Amino acid sequence: MAEAVTGQQFTLRYASAEHPQAAESTAIVTELAASLRQLVLEGVESVETHSAGVLPPMGAGIVLVPWPNRIADARWILDGKPQQLDITEPATGNAIHGLLRNTAYLLTDSAENSVTLSATVFPQHGYPFLLDTSVQYLLDDSGLTVTHRLHNRGTAAAPVAVGAHPYLRVGDVPIEDLVLTVDAGTQFEVDARAIPTAEVSLDGSAFDLRAGRPIGGLAIDHGYGSVGFTDGIAVHSVTAPDGSGTELWGDESFAFVQVYTPHNFPRESGPGYAVAIEPMTAPANAFNTGEGLRWLEPGETFTASWGIRHRSA
Repeated sequence: MAEAVTGQQFTLRYASAEHPQAAESTAIVTELAASLRQLVLEGVESVETHSAGVLPPMGAGIVLVPWPNRIADARWILDGKPQQLDITEPATGNAIHGLLRNTAYLLTDSAENSVTLSATVFPQHGYPFLLDTSVQYLLDDSGLTVTHRLHNRGTAAAPVAVGAHPYLRVGDVPIEDLVLTVDAGTQFEVDARAIPTAEVSLDGSAFDLRAGRPIGGLAIDHGYGSVGFTDGIAVHSVTAPDGSGTELWGDESFAFVQVYTPHNFPRESGPGYAVAIEPMTAPANAFNTGEGLRWLEPGETFTASWGIRHRSA
């Protein structure tokens, strides 16, 4: 067996006492990046999985803290002074997906159906703040719930945002045969480096996914805003031809979502379509625009939850 390059693998299991006829749900979370490497809900594969012997392909399943997506030129301004982050997307010169994607998280709590992992963002060039973070993965009758907690342990207000990078599936249904539905009313137009230049209405747009569109033929890597909430929850989904589906939901903190439909997602069977629906509390380049960005005061904690659930036909 290949060595687990993502560190310790935490396996979660849940069998419903209320619905004993339902198949068991399982998940695997990794030490590296607190990544969701596998998720099977009621016996149905619900996210793209990969071998423990490879790093998460295209960021699959990783936690994005203290910002999701990109910061233009890896630079932003704090109290009038330029802050220079490491350039982690060399092709564009941007900083991408936060500061913990290459960090080993520590186990802080576990049960048969849950695990909580924690990691600290220490003061560094470009981000002079001390931030404790944790993420809990919980399997129960509602599917998978993921809860992020960010705590400012420093002495100055700290800018924060959080996101995640799951690629959804519905069992073995080919991705191009799924229908993608995203409940959002605006889209961020981007420049050649994938940095937003404007937020525009989706009314009449080919990128409007509110009514659902087949994934085959789509080529999307854009952020969406004006997410629709019902009773404090936004729901996006992929649906199979038989009506079954995988739903991603987010609480009101997740007012933005990134949609990515690569055609070359690496699998053992060969590259092909994939679809990421990435819940985000702020859009790309939030450190420069301020949109969706939260400033945690010293001692303050920010909590936000999202999740994935199976929908039967």
